[in-house]
Amino acid sequence: MVGGAAAADAIARARRLPSLRVGLHLVLVDGKPLLPRTAIPDLVDADGELHRNLAAAGRRLFLHPAARAQLAAEIEAQYAAFAATGLPLDHVNAHHHFHVHPAVAQPLLAVGKRYGLSAVRVPLEPASFLRRIEPAGRHRRDWVVEPWARLLGVRARRAGMITPAQVFGLAWSGAMSESRIAGVLQRLPEGLTEVYVHPATRGNLSPAATGAGRPVELAALTTAGIRDLVCRLGVRTGGYSDFPKE
Repeated sequence: MVGGAAAADAIARARRLPSLRVGLHLVLVDGKPLLPRTAIPDLVDADGELHRNLAAAGRRLFLHPAARAQLAAEIEAQYAAFAATGLPLDHVNAHHHFHVHPAVAQPLLAVGKRYGLSAVRVPLEPASFLRRIEPAGRHRRDWVVEPWARLLGVRARRAGMITPAQVFGLAWSGAMSESRIAGVLQRLPEGLTEVYVHPATRGNLSPAATGAGRPVELAALTTAGIRDLVCRLGVRTGGYSDFPKE
């Protein structure tokens, strides 16, 4: 989040870790924009904050050309801010997966190409896979988001982007425990998989990052058991740019 309060600190840390793959997390709803309120009046509230109601924001983009033009300008500003860090752009996604909206996907891809974009998260998580890990869990397909996510995948691949075959951690967001990550690794499907986590040293970091389970995710990612399992199974790990486009 290039406009986030801790962005400068994150950039400094990333520069000290050249093997770390860093992506741009576009914030187009429920957060702070880069452009002033006067430049994007249809995207923000009276306080200059991006609208929190995703459904209303989505309808506005479908119905109002002015809102779409303002959205493209904000996306351009965030890409430019990332480019100014000097960090290689590994991938792009969006806060609350708002990039599955067709009006967001189009400028994300078009502007991104000019900034060297080569990979996009497509948030598709097979519920049947989750049921194999936790048979007692209530895991159902998201019939609202899934069609738009599949359309995003088609558009991204047509634009020459790398996309994951599946993303795990969506249903268990904030609660990717060691047993759940191990379950994913032990049943890993074919293709490129993104494991989606929010590791943190403490929970409830902000209104947009709720959930006390995130220290659990940090512990899971740093435990020797998970590292040993990755090695034992021969799983290749890295960022999107660590894998060939094919």
